[in-house]
Amino acid sequence: MDYYNKSISELYILFNSSKNGLTKSAVEINKRKFGINQIENKKEKNLFIKILNQLKDFMVIILFIAAIISFITGYLSGKIDYIEPIVIISIIVINAIIGVIQEEKASKAIDALKKISSPHSKIYRDNKIQNILSKDLVVGDIIILESGDLVAADVRLIESNSLYTDESSLTGESIPVLKEAEIIINKDTPISEQKNMLISSSLITSGNGIGIITAVGMNSQIGKIAKTLQNNPKELTPLQKRLNNVSKYLGIGAIIICFVIFLTGILEGRPIIDMLMISISLAVAAIPEGLIAIVTIVLAIGVSKMVRHNVIVRKLQAVETLGCATVICSDKTGTLTQNKMKVKKVYIPFDILDSNEYISSKILLFGALCNNSKFSNNKILNSNPTDKALFEAFIYSNKNNDFILNNYKRILEIPFSSNTKHMTTVYKYKNNYLTISKGAVDKLLNKCSHYYYKNKLIKIDKSFQDKIYIINKEMSEKSLRVITICYKETNKIPDKKNLDSNLIFCGLVGIIDPPRLEVKKSISLCKSAGIRTVMITGDHIITAKAIANELNILSNGKILSGEEIEKLSNEKLKQEVKITNVFARVTPEDKLRIVKSFKENGEIVAMTGDGVNDAPALRYSDIGCAMGITGTEVAKNAADIILTDDNFSSIVTAVKFGRGIYDNIKRCIHFLLSSNIGEIITILFAFLVKLPTPLLPIHLLWVNLVTDSFPALALGAERVQNNVMERKPLSKNKGLFSDGMLINIVTEGLMIGLLALLSFYIGYSYYSIEVGRTMCFTVLSLSQIFHSFNMRSENSIFKIGLLSNIYLNISFVVCCALQISVVSIKELSLIFKVSVLNINQWSLVLLLSIMPIIVVEISKYFTTKKKYSFN
Repeated sequence: MDYYNKSISELYILFNSSKNGLTKSAVEINKRKFGINQIENKKEKNLFIKILNQLKDFMVIILFIAAIISFITGYLSGKIDYIEPIVIISIIVINAIIGVIQEEKASKAIDALKKISSPHSKIYRDNKIQNILSKDLVVGDIIILESGDLVAADVRLIESNSLYTDESSLTGESIPVLKEAEIIINKDTPISEQKNMLISSSLITSGNGIGIITAVGMNSQIGKIAKTLQNNPKELTPLQKRLNNVSKYLGIGAIIICFVIFLTGILEGRPIIDMLMISISLAVAAIPEGLIAIVTIVLAIGVSKMVRHNVIVRKLQAVETLGCATVICSDKTGTLTQNKMKVKKVYIPFDILDSNEYISSKILLFGALCNNSKFSNNKILNSNPTDKALFEAFIYSNKNNDFILNNYKRILEIPFSSNTKHMTTVYKYKNNYLTISKGAVDKLLNKCSHYYYKNKLIKIDKSFQDKIYIINKEMSEKSLRVITICYKETNKIPDKKNLDSNLIFCGLVGIIDPPRLEVKKSISLCKSAGIRTVMITGDHIITAKAIANELNILSNGKILSGEEIEKLSNEKLKQEVKITNVFARVTPEDKLRIVKSFKENGEIVAMTGDGVNDAPALRYSDIGCAMGITGTEVAKNAADIILTDDNFSSIVTAVKFGRGIYDNIKRCIHFLLSSNIGEIITILFAFLVKLPTPLLPIHLLWVNLVTDSFPALALGAERVQNNVMERKPLSKNKGLFSDGMLINIVTEGLMIGLLALLSFYIGYSYYSIEVGRTMCFTVLSLSQIFHSFNMRSENSIFKIGLLSNIYLNISFVVCCALQISVVSIKELSLIFKVSVLNINQWSLVLLLSIMPIIVVEISKYFTTKKKYSFN
């Protein structure tokens, strides 16, 4: 409601309150009517529901059915084998536990919002001052606020005395805002410009005041953000969607194959038990049991590497999503800029000096004297960033700053007020008195009678005033906050009535929250990677435009204000975001609408931010990036990743890793699915040519969970290629099997399957079914281990370095040793129902197993040659 537009007397009537505060009965009435001052949590799912949600995956359901059928088949045949169903069920349980743990780690932004409010507040009730818990505040309470207080609810000011609040975490504006109780504001005024209102969770930086509480709990500004967080759950990432599709297609494919084979076998008169065993084998062969776990571990490997590059990943899937990002929506304050005001330019008649040229200028001394900052333990103490910037400029430009400042003794101060718009101090210096004023040019320039130029005192005329106003405008348009500094020297204490008359104009100081030095290069890198950078800020349009131009964000794009956004329909906004690169003076609701518009246009959106106001957009975006140093807990908990150095450039590093990790996941999936198709081909072709089943379910489980999994994990540790930032982002509509990957998977799987089947046929024909199965099992396992080297690159493994992936080399040795042990150690061979092979059988197994390397290397040679011949 527009409480900022109402008089205090109207609010007293509306809330049944008065200057003496609420009565006891009014407190209870208002509590029922307007609610309590608590942030509510959305109802959590119980543990059982969470576990059931993890078991809804298509592949998991098929595996579960396969485990039951395996047990029933064993029971009916009189040979109960618990190993296979136990292994399958174990896989299902492990995956469900991993999923629940990940869900438990989900965003706790609402809890952080609860903690952000002040624990106690001072109020008037029944004409008495009381100190109560902030959660017990109600609408209509008269609250007393002082410097250092955290505002615990939304408040309409009744009285104010030089009251400044820091609203940067909510509005994005880095400079403390002067609040004034006396004014009544026009309707439809944005939150950031409601000067008679205090926003819940803002900080009182200086001054004091009294106000009436207008909104608490879920109806306050913080509560609205909490509602937005609750009502906008995180969507599935592109990788999760692609993996879900893979699961669905594999699951449906497995069901169809199993059903057709089972039905065909029954019609041919084969025993039902045998057909059930073949069907189970096919189901196990069709599903890469370790896929979900392997993808999770590959993501975790990437995450551990990213920590060393100042990026903490809270949600594993976010890594891959960042690699697909097409738009980065960045907050300005503290993200693109340093969130630290600095003196950028100084004007003294008639010279404009840059920050590295003003060392000898006395204007910095006067700026430091007309100031309440202090220098202690090499730190500047002041909560006012403007004063701090002026003081810092003097301190670091003068070696003997302590000596200089100690020569001046302050005898009078008139603080800044909204009426005068300037601050004045008087110092005794030697035998004279120095009066210094600093503030707005339009208030001080008319009080100046002279200025110095080349050591001559010159009277100010209209042309000089016009020039100063022009320079002031030029500096403002460059995003500088302009401070005017004037002074006069007298031999006696100046009269307080005429303190700021007949001043000497000293000059103008331009202060800015400067861009981070490395950001411009990072934005350029994003551009070359096909990623658009968009600024979304609560700051003024002029400031936003200047920073955007300096960082090359604006280019030919438009600027939209929050006021303009509010008037746009959702459909119109979707069109506007396509051509707008800067959004200024926006509210949290605006930010969320902007992100939604980008997403509805098919973009993968990364959102950076540090404030409470960024939290809804961080949550709803495809990838939320919070600042680790300046970021609020609300922003961090709503985000997917945290940049520990608050450096926009770390996002570029994260994107690079994200793309590399996605490439590695594709390698893993390519390898696992080609291996699984090899298993299907082996069983299916054997059935079609009426051979006995060449592989038992336990063989397939061993291959899928051990000799496939270790190489797949090693492929997940492959180094990020140098050219990943030179290609365009991957379209979210592009499947995992695009660019010929599906054809490669099928042909490679066919090759592996035929090699394994050939070994079975030879072993079965010349020795026994047990030897045939042993040879088939071993060739299938070892050929896939060799094949893992083919997955490293489209180029020859000899070109990229055969031994350059140490993890793959280790996995090769370990997996070969494990496979040989299973076949050669008697106790293990009994469990796996295999026999010990002789030297001739091993020779044939080795020859067939190494064939994938030879065949794929020949294929790569001709593919590469053809590629370059067209160039």
